[in-house]
Amino acid sequence: MKRALTVRDTATRATLKRTFAELGYEVIPFKKTEEQVLQFVPKNVRLTVTASPAKGQDATVDLSVKFKNHGYEVAPHLSAQQVGSRTHLAEIVARCREAGIKDVFIVGGDPTETPTEFKDALSLLTALHELDHGFTDIGIGGHPEGHPTVGEDVLFQALKDKAPMANHIKTQIVFDPAVILRWARELKRRGIDLPVHVGVPGAVTRAKLMRVSGGLGIGESAKFLKKQQSLFWRFFIPGGYSPDKIIKGLAPHIGKPDNTIEGFHVFTFNDLEPTEAWRQRTLQGLA
Repeated sequence: MKRALTVRDTATRATLKRTFAELGYEVIPFKKTEEQVLQFVPKNVRLTVTASPAKGQDATVDLSVKFKNHGYEVAPHLSAQQVGSRTHLAEIVARCREAGIKDVFIVGGDPTETPTEFKDALSLLTALHELDHGFTDIGIGGHPEGHPTVGEDVLFQALKDKAPMANHIKTQIVFDPAVILRWARELKRRGIDLPVHVGVPGAVTRAKLMRVSGGLGIGESAKFLKKQQSLFWRFFIPGGYSPDKIIKGLAPHIGKPDNTIEGFHVFTFNDLEPTEAWRQRTLQGLA
């Protein structure tokens, strides 16, 4: 994975240079995550920390507070399936406020055996706004490929219901830029004007994706593998995966009036060293 992303169009190069300087990385709260981030990720890279069903919501907040104390800007995922009650939510908000965490990402999450007060992301988001939460950037999830058992209109209405309480949308991973662009244009047509951060995998090794697809219990980040196992192998090159094809396909459309795509969000699966090397290599190639 040594070849840098090449773009000839001057305007697109400028757009990509800005977006790569502002990329955010999603990490999973495993035992060595803190150590790996400190070793490989510069402080100017924004972090999000997933809500892992295997670890629980508090592990996400614990690690987010540690990253904030290390000098990173960080957004914990809050999962409707893991925030047990309004009291628990208030405790999380208080911890984030005390640590100076201003960003948060709200997800529905994978079901757990422990019941919660919140049936979905909308109910959690609504409860959050009933508190003096202090967050200045609230993200919600988008699913450009839709859902096999939920109609398109229902999904767009759910986003429309959540949009007034949020500041941006981060998408799940989709490998086809045309699908993402079509969905982003439909968002705009339906009056959902939130900035969109397109989710892409980082420079992840084949072995890591195989382990993830085997089921690590990491929740939202791995769902794309269940639907796209046959497609994503086409994007591998010797040594691992490169997200360049998705990024090149969407870059010319960033900032255009028919959509609100603003940039990209990287699902690292904790393969941080090759992902950061890829980001740096791309920035050098765009200079």
